[in-house]
Amino acid sequence: MNRPPPKLLILGAHPDDAEFHAGGLAAIYRSLDYPVRVVSLTNGDVGHHVLSGAELSARRLREMQDAAAVIGAECAMWEHHDGQLEPSLELRWQIIRELRLFKPDLALTHRTNDYHPDHRAAGHAVRDASYLVTVPAIVPEAPILSIPPVVAYLPDRFTRPNPLRGDVAIDVGDWLDTIIDMLAAHRSQVYEWLPANRGMLDQVPADEGAKRAWLRAWYLERLRPQADRYRAELIAQYGADRGGRIEYAEVFEISEYAAPLDAPARRRLFPFLPH
Repeated sequence: MNRPPPKLLILGAHPDDAEFHAGGLAAIYRSLDYPVRVVSLTNGDVGHHVLSGAELSARRLREMQDAAAVIGAECAMWEHHDGQLEPSLELRWQIIRELRLFKPDLALTHRTNDYHPDHRAAGHAVRDASYLVTVPAIVPEAPILSIPPVVAYLPDRFTRPNPLRGDVAIDVGDWLDTIIDMLAAHRSQVYEWLPANRGMLDQVPADEGAKRAWLRAWYLERLRPQADRYRAELIAQYGADRGGRIEYAEVFEISEYAAPLDAPARRRLFPFLPH
């Protein structure tokens, strides 16, 4: 009997985290008709220099839905306040329930030493839920998973106490337009808040076409160094010729707290990679 296609769940702290860090992988999964669900653990209600509260949260939900629609993914936003996420029991139970009901084969989240406290809280909560999804007496209303999913950490550039380990390295060069389309849906972030927060709001063009070109250049400048940082992993994955030429890559570290990424799991979850 054929197994169902693998399912990807991205548990990001904020409505735009999935696209920034794993937009290429999500696009590849949907191109293969694999189910993808994106969850924002917070409602994004403080991520702006002018707007806040319910007005901003509602706008960010619409943007998240527009971004998911680019690739035909599911999405959901939870009601924890932006900037106040904590790895509480309530959040742990909520994540356990989400994992059991969606039944992902691969779940992505932040590392616990990321720069943002919400990112760190998300990583802690997912780590703490990874084994407990198999325990019947915890969140008993949701049927247990007999085997937890493979859990991977979204890429970041932080090195203390340890840098991200490049367990899976993916060439996303063919998916850049789709990633930019998804990012561009998060208008309040990519054209307003993030430029304002970085002191470069005056650099954002007024013309819509020029805006997208500006976003592409800004994002690729941030993404390009990742391929060089994990060049050895890309060469090991793709071979010396292609691996040495890849310009844009998404890289993920596999968590040791959930299911292992053994050879059969790697082939099933990443069938588009050379094996």
